This record gives sequence, C-alpha cells and structure tokens, in this order.
Amino acid sequence: MFARSIIRLPTTLSRGFATHTGPLSALPATLRLKTGQSFHGRSFGSPRSVFGETVFSTSITSYTESMTDPSYRGQILVFTTPLIGNYGIPSNNAPIDSQDVGVVLESQGIQCSAIVVADVAEKFSHHSAVESLASWCRRSNIPAITGVDTRAITRLLRDQGTTLGRLAIGADASAPAPVSEQYWDPSIENLVDQVSTKYPYQLNPTGKIKIAVLDFGVKANILRSLVRRNAAVTVLPWNYDFNSIRDKFDGLFLTNGPGNPGQCMEAVSILRKTLQEWNKPVFGICMGHQIIGMAAGLEAYRMTFGNRGHNQPVLALASAGSIKAGRVYVTSQNHQYALKLSDPFPQGWEPFFINCNDSSVEGIKSTPESGKKVWGVQFHPESAGGPLDTIEMFTDFLDECRVHKAENVKTPVGTTIDAASFMREQPARVQVTA
Repeated sequence: MFARSIIRLPTTLSRGFATHTGPLSALPATLRLKTGQSFHGRSFGSPRSVFGETVFSTSITSYTESMTDPSYRGQILVFTTPLIGNYGIPSNNAPIDSQDVGVVLESQGIQCSAIVVADVAEKFSHHSAVESLASWCRRSNIPAITGVDTRAITRLLRDQGTTLGRLAIGADASAPAPVSEQYWDPSIENLVDQVSTKYPYQLNPTGKIKIAVLDFGVKANILRSLVRRNAAVTVLPWNYDFNSIRDKFDGLFLTNGPGNPGQCMEAVSILRKTLQEWNKPVFGICMGHQIIGMAAGLEAYRMTFGNRGHNQPVLALASAGSIKAGRVYVTSQNHQYALKLSDPFPQGWEPFFINCNDSSVEGIKSTPESGKKVWGVQFHPESAGGPLDTIEMFTDFLDECRVHKAENVKTPVGTTIDAASFMREQPARVQVTA
C-alpha cells in the first residue's frame, strides 16, 4: 500500500511536468475551400494567409515527420487526430555519419503550406522536445488553425476529393471568399524541382555498396535506411543524367516526392534508357515508383483524395526477398497519384502489391524472365512515422546489389564518386536538403 502511494502521483502533480506552449494567438482564422465551405477557428502559427491543396492525413502520431516530408509541398495538411502538438518539437540536428544524415526529422524544415487541427496542445511533454508546435510554426512562417471540426473537413474531402483551399488569417479571415480563379493549384507546377537537391552530395562515402539516389523530394529516413546498411550514397538532382555515370554505381534508388509525376517526364526519359541498357538493381518509392511505372509503359492518374497515413494495408501479389505473396502488410503512405492497373501488364513487368482498401496499384516489379531486378512501391518502407512491416525491403535491395556486384567481374575499378567532379566549382554538401 505504501509503495503504491509513492508510485501513483496525483494527477495535478503529473500534469505539472508538461511545458506550457505560451500564449496562443488571438487572431481569427478561416479555412475556405474552393467548393464553398468555410471553417472558422483561431490562428496559432504565422499570421499570414496562404493558398494550397487541402488534404487529410489519418496518422495518429508523427506530426513532426509529416510536416517535414517534402511530399506535402504546397498542401494544407488536415490532421484527423484531434489533439496535435502534445509531445512538442525536437531539435532537428543530427550527426552526418554512418548512422545519421544531418537531421532528426524528414528535412531541414516544414514543407507543407499550412496545418489544420481540431485542438492544438497548450502543453507539451517529451524528453527531446525543445519548443511547442505553435512556436515552431511561427518561427517557420507556417500558418495554422485550431478550433475547427476536422472530422467534418475530412468527410468533405473524402466525399468530394482533395480540394483547393485558402487558410486566411487575421483581417483576411472575415474577408469575402476568393473567387474560383484565385485558388492556386500546386499540380500545375513542378514541385519536385522545388524540393530536389540542386547539386550532388555524398553520405557515408566509405560504404561498401555504391548507390545513386535520384532525389524527387527525399525523406531523410530513406537516406538513413541506406547508410545504416553500409551503403555509400550519392544524391543526385531529380533530372540528372544518370546514364552518363551509371557504371560507377552498384544500384539506383528513386525517392518519394510531391505533386504530379507528369511534371517529371525528363526523369522518365532518363530512366527508360537506364532500364533498357542497365542490368543492376533499381528500387523506387512513392514518386520513384510512379516514375518507374511510367518508364515501363504504365500511366499515372490522379486519385480522388489519395492515401495519406500510417495505417494503409497492402496485399503482396508476388514474393521477393523478405516480401511473401499472399501476406497483408500495414504501410505508411503519402501520395495523390497512382499507377493504372493495365491488362495486360507491360512485357517484363508484373504487379507487386495492391491496396486492400481501394485496389489501387501499390507496387510493381520486373518479372524473373526479364533478367532485371527492379522494384517500385507506392508506400514508404522506411515509415517515419508508421509501421515497420516492410523495412527489410532496403536490406533486400542492397543484398541484390551485393550479389550483382560479386557476380559482375566487369565492374569498373574505382567505384568511389567524387561529388566535386559533378559540381565543378561548387562545394559538396553532405546534408539533407529541402
């Protein structure tokens, strides 16, 4: 009885360990959708108004990772979880070595245009937290709204699809709604070009397997998942002429990214030549998966509301490495576009995964008869956040690279890459860029 009374702290005392976020803004805020609906609340971020594409995420946790994911570029992110901000924001600095890539989160800063929450936490508590969600948004110049019915917003978006919107702050909140022509559509812009690195850079240069990464808006945990498996990673701009240097690498990786894959036809053309002439392993995630599919001859289409969250079930239709046909895997996702399921499939290719909820294509792979080792998945095996059901796909990819390297006696000598040779007079950057 005495021990129990020591362990069980009074509720008022335990709550006292949380840190107050500080005074929240008294400014009014209004989320206006192009379809005519308006939702009124109060601002807790930057006091500026923005346009964007209004989407929802079913993630229960990891709001920091979602907000720093470059795939959310240009989007007003609605969180379906009611309380957001309760564990604050960590310092975003990490070492650059064989275990980490320079940041704790998914990029150097917030990538979405704005956030919408039902109830922002006025206290936060976590051993690594250094500031509140409100402080982070204000410091990053990102507007945010709280006190709105996110369930009603989500139901609208689910029924009518992803919708253009405007988050209006302060005096703009009570102003008339914008006319239809004023709403900005991110899909008409090349968002990938905005978030991709401008110059090549290296991570873990002493790694045993040399991997080239085409950066369409890479999440840091993708790079982290590669370097922790002893890969030497060279990150290239999304439209870099990979074929001019491909023989110096043991494998090619295509990353996630924001927006419409139709804006990246330059990368599709480059990859089509790679797939025709190069026999080393290729792996793509999210946008990278769509680029692989388009290079193979499939079409991409815009989904009604996309899949965003850390709880999407997918069914494996084929076995490869750690993936077993017939098993359902729970995955983390963030995409608006998908590949069309065609019948027949392009020669040399087969479906790999299908979504258990909407039957959309979640993965493709080269057939054994093709002689190729190419995979693409629409979901994120590296999660961050989300389930780790498919994390070993990174191990599978690098194992195939090692096997191919061991079998290929014609691999050129001197497989290390000097990033400076790519950049001429530009200094190499060994950091995750947004």
